Amino acid sequence: MDRFEEVCKELFGRIGNHRKMVLSTAANQKVTSRMMSIIIIDGKFYFQTDVTFRKCKQLKENPQVALCMDEVQIEGICEEVGVPIENAEFCKMYETYFPGSYKCYTHLGNERLFEVSPTFVQRWIYENGVPFVESYDFINSKYSKIEYVGE
Repeated sequence: MDRFEEVCKELFGRIGNHRKMVLSTAANQKVTSRMMSIIIIDGKFYFQTDVTFRKCKQLKENPQVALCMDEVQIEGICEEVGVPIENAEFCKMYETYFPGSYKCYTHLGNERLFEVSPTFVQRWIYENGVPFVESYDFINSKYSKIEYVGE
């Protein structure tokens, strides 16, 4: 395993396999954000939503998205990958971690499953009170950790 794979494995270990995250989408020079229930499988982020919602219309026009949680900022490309109820792994995890949403929405006809493939992740960390910015460039498989000194 190379260094980039190692640090990514550590990153995803810290994030876990489910989270509430803010999803930001944009189209026609308008950016919108909303809290989403996210499932993480094999380094990809999954969510379900109604295909008639504004975020889906924005995703069709512009698949570039951002996710945010705690000190982690994620940029990625989002694509519709099917109907949630047909993805057994997603459904098992979604029902376990977000049972209310699973029960209310997963079986509805308009629900679609979306996958976000990360392209860039940035994370703020502190070591002995010293701030650092970690950057994960998934396109070029590069990692950096730089002390933040400000000016």
